[in-house]
Amino acid sequence: MQPCFALDLEPRLWSHLPVGANFAGFGYAYTKADIALDPVLLLEDVQMDLKTWAGKYIRTFEVFDRSARIDLTQAYQQGDWTGLLNGSPASTSRSGWSDSFVRLAVNLYGAPPLRGKEFAAYRSGVKDDTIVGMGLVVRLPTGDYMDDKLINLGQNRFTFRPQLGINHTRGKWTAEVTGEVAFYTDNDEFFNGNTLEQKPTYIVHGNLTHTIRPGLWVGAGVGYDYGGESRINGVEKDDNKQDVAWALSLAYPFNRYSGLKLTYIGSRKLESTGLDSDTLAASLSLSW
Repeated sequence: MQPCFALDLEPRLWSHLPVGANFAGFGYAYTKADIALDPVLLLEDVQMDLKTWAGKYIRTFEVFDRSARIDLTQAYQQGDWTGLLNGSPASTSRSGWSDSFVRLAVNLYGAPPLRGKEFAAYRSGVKDDTIVGMGLVVRLPTGDYMDDKLINLGQNRFTFRPQLGINHTRGKWTAEVTGEVAFYTDNDEFFNGNTLEQKPTYIVHGNLTHTIRPGLWVGAGVGYDYGGESRINGVEKDDNKQDVAWALSLAYPFNRYSGLKLTYIGSRKLESTGLDSDTLAASLSLSW
């Protein structure tokens, strides 16, 4: 019951980065959403206001003569939910740690593993290039979770998302497309002692960015996902998910080592259950 479900519209997932570098980001996001739930839960007209404070660390390295990266993301969230429970007004709040995310990605084609001045010289001479990469995102069940509550910040299960992406740059324009599948382990401590199973979700998303000058760029992204039908105690819920999302981003550099990024993300459900959300986010990035 959180925004951005499986869709991840972050641009430049497959960008060429120097090996042996460190990147850190700190951000805040505010999300407002309308949530449509399975009628059997007796919850209607649910609205959510969610505040997220997140930190991210990226380390680049070389593996088998390829450039690679590992991303670690952790957030703290505070949210309020209001709606009708069995026809009567109800509300609840949650605050605490969300699940942790780990992403490992390797560039299979293009993006040679270079450092320092060698990397700078290579990038300054490239006007048209293509990068192909693969990655794996793992969502860890580290977030706050209560098995007697339907609304939680954590999911109490693992999610594995293998990815395949392509990034093509021509001049100051970069187009990027990523396809992935989300696989879920079972949650044996779902609401009131039930077991939740979920089928895979299929996801595709892409971004187009325009670099005005080094570090200063604007971007737009779109995404779509389908699947994720759930089972409760082995009973099919007939609740396939289908969502579209879009994003607009602006990055502004303070200097070679730091910058600010502003992002808007919107999502809309295409099925009877899911959520319609709007998110505004700001983040500060550092590199060394």
